[in-house]
Amino acid sequence: DAPENRLRKFNYRGKDASLRQQQRIAVSLELRKAKKDEQILKRRNITSFCPDTASEKPAKGVAVSLTLGEIIKGVNSSDSFLCFQATQTARKILSQEKNPLLKLIIEAGLIPRMVEFLKSSLYPCLQFEAAWALINIPLIKLLSSHNVAVCEQAMWALGNIPGDGLEFRDNVISSNAIPHLLTLISPTLLITFLWNITWTLSNLCLKKTPYPCETAVKQMLPALSLLQHHDSEVLSEACWSLSYLTDGCKEHIGQVVDTGVLPRLVALMTSSELNVWTPSLCTVGNIITGTDEQKQMAIDVGMLNVLPQLLQHNKPSIQKEAAWALSNVVAGPSYHTQQLLAYNVLPPLVKEAVWTVANFAMWVTVDQLIFHSGVLEPLANLLIAPDVKIVLIILDVISCILQAAEKRSEKEILCFLIEELGGIDRIEALQLHENCQIGQSALSIIEKHFGEEEDESLTLLSQVLDQDCEFTDCECLAKNSQAP
Repeated sequence: DAPENRLRKFNYRGKDASLRQQQRIAVSLELRKAKKDEQILKRRNITSFCPDTASEKPAKGVAVSLTLGEIIKGVNSSDSFLCFQATQTARKILSQEKNPLLKLIIEAGLIPRMVEFLKSSLYPCLQFEAAWALINIPLIKLLSSHNVAVCEQAMWALGNIPGDGLEFRDNVISSNAIPHLLTLISPTLLITFLWNITWTLSNLCLKKTPYPCETAVKQMLPALSLLQHHDSEVLSEACWSLSYLTDGCKEHIGQVVDTGVLPRLVALMTSSELNVWTPSLCTVGNIITGTDEQKQMAIDVGMLNVLPQLLQHNKPSIQKEAAWALSNVVAGPSYHTQQLLAYNVLPPLVKEAVWTVANFAMWVTVDQLIFHSGVLEPLANLLIAPDVKIVLIILDVISCILQAAEKRSEKEILCFLIEELGGIDRIEALQLHENCQIGQSALSIIEKHFGEEEDESLTLLSQVLDQDCEFTDCECLAKNSQAP
């Protein structure tokens, strides 16, 4: 038999190959469709819940695919797909016009987790569902809830929203959130609750391009009463709010100063808590960039008593802020500078600057030292400073610079430049200084670097000084890099 005839005698007798192929395609399509329908049914299969979480009976008019327990478990899962499914189901529930299940979802603690999902940039579908779900939650209204946990969750969600951009911040403000937040402040309020209020307010102030609208700023000013609180977290957030508002905005500086908070801010600059110290210093620093009158107000309430102490702080950021504040004082009229001198602020400022220059000078060439940084002339000028410690540091720096230049065969030109700047005359004069350490250091520099031969007068002077105190060789600056 021909092959065609043998095929017809088998299972598909009487059917040709093309017909059988069409049938296989049709069956395959039906199977795929059935499988897809089954998956859709699994998602849409309704197993709802009612307000009574103990009995999970279907709730009339609400179509969801998960029970409340499954939603809670899914939202808190580490699996992104389960989070998506659970959030989507919660969103569908919250989309109902009359939704008796809103309270259950909120009390289940799902709001903070959904706020976290807003930051899930790798899962845009999850972001979308979370944003949609939160939109359907009346957060401002929930601030008035008698349930503290519900109110706190709503506040926490509101505090996170401004961080996603100016548009979100302005939406929160335009929703009249600030007055609702302020009405919650009371002496009997739980401290954790107060933390959330001040944190939310500081987030509303954070963005400054542009700043919050004038109406919002005026609404927030009553919150300055929180600066009288005893808790460091509350004080910190309140100070940060003011720091953000006053950063570069003259109008806001005036509004803040007019509330009379300057004395309290200066007092907080002496706090033992770093989280209070930093924002209060930043705020005062911002305020003195304002008018001369505002600067004088800060001086009058004792700012110049505090800033010199902060220059000695072991945290560089604090030193920097304090030095920046002082530079703004000097930038004002001459009577501000005179007040700064009266408070003896200059010596610690100069001392810190000298040590910085000293450490820098140890590792650069003469060319970098003189022509690129211009360090040598101010060092020479400071040789006549009244502060003994500063003069000793300067002499030590000059000695070590000369030693370093000698190793690089640059000593001759450096000696010439020091002489041109009047440095040699000043060093020679210091040999007769009433402080024996200064006299010894000056004599040592002259003998080692500027005297070809030791004449009789230098020998006699050396003998006189040796009678008063023991002569010590110059130590390398690297051994004296710690400020006295």
